[in-house]
Amino acid sequence: MKTMRAAVIEGPHKITLQEVPYPTPGPGQVVVKVEACGICGTDYHILEGDFLSPYPLIPGHEFSGTVYELGEGVENWQVGERVAVDPSVYCGECYYCLSNQGNMCQKWNAVGVTLNGAFAEYVAVPAKNLYRLPENMNFQQGAFVEPLSCVVYAMRRLNIRFGDKVLLFGAGPMGLLLLQAVVKGGASEAVVVDLAEDKLAKARQLGAHKTFLGTAGLQEAYPLGFDIVIDATGVPAVIENMFRFAGNRAKIMQFGCAPKDAKVSVSPFDIYNKDWEILGTMALLFTFHPAVNLLKNGVVVADPLTTREISLDEFPAYLSQPKDSKDLKVLVCPWKK
Repeated sequence: MKTMRAAVIEGPHKITLQEVPYPTPGPGQVVVKVEACGICGTDYHILEGDFLSPYPLIPGHEFSGTVYELGEGVENWQVGERVAVDPSVYCGECYYCLSNQGNMCQKWNAVGVTLNGAFAEYVAVPAKNLYRLPENMNFQQGAFVEPLSCVVYAMRRLNIRFGDKVLLFGAGPMGLLLLQAVVKGGASEAVVVDLAEDKLAKARQLGAHKTFLGTAGLQEAYPLGFDIVIDATGVPAVIENMFRFAGNRAKIMQFGCAPKDAKVSVSPFDIYNKDWEILGTMALLFTFHPAVNLLKNGVVVADPLTTREISLDEFPAYLSQPKDSKDLKVLVCPWKK
């Protein structure tokens, strides 16, 4: 039997590198040879047991690679083509899929979240989920297409008015992608809050007009609050605190993924009295093409966000440790020695 190496989460707090069966493609599927896969906050949630993933599971949903094998009935693809892969798997038949709300699919699945993913040498995916990488985009940049597609979906939900003042909590990789989108999307002022000065310095390089190390002095500097407030941390205490900085008629977006059982307190009177609009943003919704174009044309840049590349052998130990506060995006490259 043909095998491959893969990182397998067997249950909460238990991840190991294993030899597992090679994923033979079914009808309509292709096997992708994985070249780069980004570590996402969701991967930590899966390992902690506070997400909706089943076990055992091979995680990894932010990835690029090459077409390695074609399943029955697959047309318009050739072995060796360079691709990024939309991990979303929709049924296409339920009420939400037929209402153009596939990310709400009643049978929603995702490669690397509920289906075996790309922290492996190979992964089987639906051929319809493949997107060709432009010639000027390398595999490392290709691994950013999925997270940037989530940002594209969030921006379409936000519908920023030209000239809005935006406050963003979190200068991690997702926050810095959001920052670039907000600045290019018409914000007159983009302010970023984080607890790490090196990340705030990166935010300033990428277009933040002002940064704050924590929230001290923020309310005094902006007594009327902001038009848009976004959480990109997923930390319940940060989420609860962000409402303090929302101005009248503000849009407040929860972008970061919090633990599924987390709770926060918010004043319903403030929601009513201040005319707030509260938005969620669940993953992505057919937003890969614009994400590819944004990266291809340099509208959003990914290279400054990659702080480390590690091998598949190193990955289980890395994910099992607390997040390194100095790391932004860490890429797992399965063929790295």
